[in-house]
Amino acid sequence: MGLQEQKQHFSVNLLDWYMINRRDLPWRRHNNPYFTWVSEIMLQQTRVDTVIPYFNRFIGNFPTVQALAEAPEEDVLKNWEGLGYYSRARNLQAAARQVMELHGGEMPQDKPAVFALKGVGPYTAGAILSIAFNQPQPAVDGNVMRVLSRYFLIDEDIMKGSTRVLMEELAGELIPEGRARDFNQALMELGALVCTPKAPHCLTCPVMEQCSGRIAGRELTLPVKTKAKPPRPEQRLVAIVEGRGDHRGQVLVRQRPDTGLLARMWELPHVLAAPAAASKKAAPLADEPAMALLAGSLWAEGFAARPEGLATHAEHVFSHIVWSLQVYKCTEQDQSSELPLIAAEARAAYDAQAATREGTASLSAVSPESDITHSSEPGMPKAQNIATSLNEGEMLAPSDVSDLALSTPTLTGKGDGLTYRWIGPEDMDKMAFPNIFLKLIGSYFAGAFDQVKD
Repeated sequence: MGLQEQKQHFSVNLLDWYMINRRDLPWRRHNNPYFTWVSEIMLQQTRVDTVIPYFNRFIGNFPTVQALAEAPEEDVLKNWEGLGYYSRARNLQAAARQVMELHGGEMPQDKPAVFALKGVGPYTAGAILSIAFNQPQPAVDGNVMRVLSRYFLIDEDIMKGSTRVLMEELAGELIPEGRARDFNQALMELGALVCTPKAPHCLTCPVMEQCSGRIAGRELTLPVKTKAKPPRPEQRLVAIVEGRGDHRGQVLVRQRPDTGLLARMWELPHVLAAPAAASKKAAPLADEPAMALLAGSLWAEGFAARPEGLATHAEHVFSHIVWSLQVYKCTEQDQSSELPLIAAEARAAYDAQAATREGTASLSAVSPESDITHSSEPGMPKAQNIATSLNEGEMLAPSDVSDLALSTPTLTGKGDGLTYRWIGPEDMDKMAFPNIFLKLIGSYFAGAFDQVKD
């Protein structure tokens, strides 16, 4: 069979398979360009099962481009909370405002206009144009490149731009006339369900008979892909500061800067303990110097707090960073108190870390985010381990998050200039937290850290 016949076999059999086996997904039930767009942004680096509840809630709260464009950013981030890669949410809202301003609220149908939207790359543009408008545009992502590499026995590195161009040209040639919408979704579906990365289900594949990779015994070695650099490990010390007096029943949180990693989201105060050697796991810091460093960092921001002991270990994985977290329960103290840990040695420990923190800040600020969180250090005495997996897709109950009139005023840190607040459990549904901090704070309010390691 020649190449042209092989292409025809692929297109015909793939479409026949898809029409019988396609999944019932909420964004496929309506031919709504906005729904297609939102779903494709959410599906970047995220599994379908995780996305479904987020998509339903997001569309329920922002049913139109106009609703998304006009919503407060805090509402958008809260609805994205736990999905990870939060720049996607900000870009999506910015692009919605572009659509309102430049296209009268209607999704544009020409490639240059779609491609010009914030956060839309070649794949997303092709997906929107083909799925929403049935235009014969290729939509090439990792799944598609894997399928095409195997079927056509392509040995080119899929991490290279030239290979992507090759794949886009090939995918475009495979689209049957008038069937772009179904074909591109069929190609994605095959990669997601059958032609999987590590264990392809060749015996159930609709195009197996003419798959050159399978015939050559190469299905497990394709596609060719340059290994990415391992994420940089960092050891961080986290403070759960328990309030006293007017702040009883509350904990101290802070808001991240307006730009960079997890921009404008809320978190527990934390400090970099020490950078780890490249490709090596960050080593835990002994409790005594760790608590001294943490107390000193809080003192530098204008907060007196006494670390009481280790609450838990946790780990949060970004695309290019791994945070190994030592979490300490702390107690608020009067600013005038004499705190043994906030002494000359604590300040010295803090100052010794300042240069290191500043040296890594710019790297951290540009690293893409993910929502992959894992537990670490099992079996800690009198402590719990916080864990989240990529496919959990946990959410809080839907609520009106536009009212950010929290129970306490904001405070400004003396050193970093960040915004701090004291919050109680009632404030949790009004603020957007990265998943790891959402879990840690939730565990604290649930009493999980009442007993800590002395």
